Parts: sequence; C-alpha cells; structure tokens
Amino acid sequence: MLCVSFLFLNQANKENMTARTVGSLCFRNINALAPMVRVGTLPMRLLALDYGADIVYSEELIDIKMAQCQRVVNEVLETVDFVAPDERVMFRTCKKEKEHVVLQMGTADPDRALIVARLVENDVAAIDINMGCPKEYSTKGGMGAALLSNPDQIEAILRTLVNGVSKPVTCKIRILPTLEETVSLVKRIEGTGVSAIGVHGRLKDERPRHPVHCDVIKAVSQSVSIPVIANGGSLDLIKAHADFEEFRKATGASSVMVARAAMWNPSVFRSQGLLAVEEVMKEYLKYAVRYDNHAFNTKYCLCQILREKVESPLGKQLLSAQTNEEICEAYGLQEYYKKTQAELQTRRDAIQTNRGDPNHPVLDGDVTTMRVKFERREYPGEFSPKMFLLEWSRKENLEQPAYETIQRSQDRAFQSIVTMAGKKYRSTLWEKSKKFAEQAAAIVCLRVLGLPEGRVGEGHSGLVGKRKREEKRKDSPNEEDATVGCEARKRPLSENPAEPRASSGASTLPNGVTHKASAV
Repeated sequence: MLCVSFLFLNQANKENMTARTVGSLCFRNINALAPMVRVGTLPMRLLALDYGADIVYSEELIDIKMAQCQRVVNEVLETVDFVAPDERVMFRTCKKEKEHVVLQMGTADPDRALIVARLVENDVAAIDINMGCPKEYSTKGGMGAALLSNPDQIEAILRTLVNGVSKPVTCKIRILPTLEETVSLVKRIEGTGVSAIGVHGRLKDERPRHPVHCDVIKAVSQSVSIPVIANGGSLDLIKAHADFEEFRKATGASSVMVARAAMWNPSVFRSQGLLAVEEVMKEYLKYAVRYDNHAFNTKYCLCQILREKVESPLGKQLLSAQTNEEICEAYGLQEYYKKTQAELQTRRDAIQTNRGDPNHPVLDGDVTTMRVKFERREYPGEFSPKMFLLEWSRKENLEQPAYETIQRSQDRAFQSIVTMAGKKYRSTLWEKSKKFAEQAAAIVCLRVLGLPEGRVGEGHSGLVGKRKREEKRKDSPNEEDATVGCEARKRPLSENPAEPRASSGASTLPNGVTHKASAV
C-alpha cells in the first residue's frame, strides 16, 4: 500500500516523462551490465552485448578528467576516443555499442557535469551519474555515495543535465538508513525528469558480504513511475540468466543490472546458459586485441574471470605476461593476434598514404619533431629507448645525449628535448611523467637516425648493455685497463675535462611552464 495515492496521482505524468526522454534507449524490462571500475571498458561491454545484455554502462569516469579530453575519431580502430592532454584514452567507444552504452560520470558539480555530457552525448545512448559508490576515489570531492547526504546538489546536477542534453539522464544510488529517507530521496530524483534510477540494495557502509535489501528496492519501485533498475544480487541471487527474472520479481523493479556476476562470467547474460570461462576469456581477448585495449587492463579483467584459478598454470602465465601479444600466446591466439595486427597496420598505412605520414619528421626551428608517444608495453625488453641511444653514443664515441624537460602547468604533463651530436629532437606529444617524456624524445632521435629502439618484434641490435660491459670488466685480465675505462665513463660531457658537468635543476618560466634539465 506504500505510496499508492502517489502512483495514482502521477500516472498521468508517466507518459509525459516518457515523452521527454530523447533517444530510443528503453530502461524497462532490460538486463544491464553495471558500471565497474577497470572492468567496464570497451572489450567487456562489447562481449556483454554479444551474450545478450541490453544496456552496458561504462566504468565511472571523473568529470574533471573527462572535461579536459578531446574527442578524436580513431580511423584505424574505427572508434571514437576521448583523449586526455597526456594522450591517455579515458573513454573509447564504437558504433556497435552506440545505441546501448551509458556513460557513467563521477561528479559533484552541475556545470562541469554538463560540459562532459555535451562532449559525449552524440556518442552514447545515455548519461548516468554515480551516487552510490562508497570507495574513497569516488566519494572524495563530494562525488559517489557522498552525494546521498546532499539531495539539493543531486537535484541541481540532474536538472542541469536533463535540461541541457539531448540524451536520457539516469542516476544510480544506494539505499539510505531508513525506508522513509530512501523513498523521499527517490521521489526528489524522479521530479528532476530523469529517465530511470538504478538502486543498489545496500547501505553505503555495507559490502557484498551483506545481504541485499530486496524489500527496500521493492518499496522504491512502488513509489515512483519511472523505471527502477535493481542492483546488488550477484553474490547470492544471480548465478545464471534465469536468475535475472527471479531478482526482478523479488525487487518489483522494472529491470536488473549485474556487476560481479558479469565480471566473473559475462555469459551470464546468455539465455542459452553459461559458457566455460576459457571460451569466454578467449572471446574477451579478441576484443581486447581488436580495439588495442591496454595490456594491464586486459590482464586485470581476465584475472577476474579466472578467480580462484589464477594460481593455475594458465593463470601464472597470464600474470607473467606484459603485452597483449604475450597474453594471446598463453591462450593459443598467436595467429589471431598477428592477423589482427596486420589488418590494423594495413589500415594505418592506407590512411597515412591518403593523408601523408603524421610520423614524418618535421623541423621546428632547430628541433626535429615527430608525433611519438612512449608506450611502456611496447618496450618490454632489457633496454629502453634512452639506453639504446646512450649505448649508440658510446659506440660512436659521441657525447652522451642530454635532455631538457618542461612541464605544462595546466595538467602537469611533460615534454622533453634531447640533444645528440649537436642536434635536437622532441616529440610533439606530452607525457604523464618526466621519464616518459625523455623516452619519447629518445625515440624521435633513434627513428630519425634509423637506429633500433627496443620495440617488441625488433631484431637484435648488437649493442652492448651495461650489465654485459660490467661482466666483461670482471673477466678482464688487466684490472688497470678496467679502472681507466671506469674513470673515462665518469668524465664530464664537455670535451674540456676542467669544464663542470651541467647540473639538474628546475625553474618556472613566465608562462607557467616548469623547465627541467638533466643528463642521462
């Protein structure tokens, strides 16, 4: 009997609310992949859709980071990427999920939320605001579950988005200490014009080991006319596809979303039944390779599927892998990896032929530049590009490469210039750390000079590493010669032994850019 009169009075408004929803996404009678940090990336979302999910949520994306992103059409991968100033892809999506993907945002500011929503609205099906995550990374700054104690701010954020974007707006909450408080908050949320509300049936201080409060979700579902999406049943209630309907009935909700049950085996959405995890993992890995998913994220998601089998021979091989190629080797997908990489390279070459090679060196004043980013996963060997350049300079009896690095004030990103044999080289891209910026500059220099840089797949360079030189010195019969060689390496970079070595330091330029200089 809870809120029956409210339902009767608002039944006439139900059609009006539906009419205000722009777009074709429906939140009634659907099964959804819940938002999960690190798990809800593109490969997992696409796999969930393949197995039968109706809607897939992205992982929580923080507004202040997304607001700095640039929308980039990636013609090679056939994706739309939202790229941060440090060139990191914060959100990647594709045509296949466009009508099904909901971007979940972490925010506590209406204006900033609107900036992000307008940035992505043409590439997603809906916008969701996280109001339920209890973890510190989400609650700091008043986001996530911290919003539950600030209903005025909740209303401000949701009204701003509903009135400011063309796609449906939803939110996801946790229940409050009392039923009355929970129902009151949900009614206020409904009044903002949102298209649906997700309800995780636990308090913000409760964890998965605590039972989900189906009765509270049911009361919420009966108190509002908009769709309610029930969440929190993975541990005890949802083991297979048939359990979706049971959870829906138990909560009286319009729809169901699952997190951990899908993380453990995304084929839970499959009406024909669960698939073996080995098969699921291979299908996930194919998407990870096809869409150039970061190897560390790929490995993390696969480990979640393995669960207790992570200590098996396959799990140990997975844990030791550093690249998607090595992960593919563990799963017997070497040929798929090679074929996919060849297809992507063919597409890349065709685009470069049509538009000109963006990686072609360009002279900017007295500095040779290229568009190069240092991807650590592409250099898994003993040597980094900086070490390759240093070894080459020693082999050619040249001064060691010297690096000058600047830091951008607005996002604290770095860019470096390396001087080698009197010439300067740098990447046009900004890196997240000083070390990465120097590595990128070294790559530019090596590529311009036509030298090996240590990337995966390169042949033996013939360069002698520091460890091997030390082993040679230990085996040398002439200790005096070894001592002389050591002293020579300590000599200053200048041809004049009396001239002091340039010292590392930092200074702030008038434009707010920090200038740093160092030598390897």
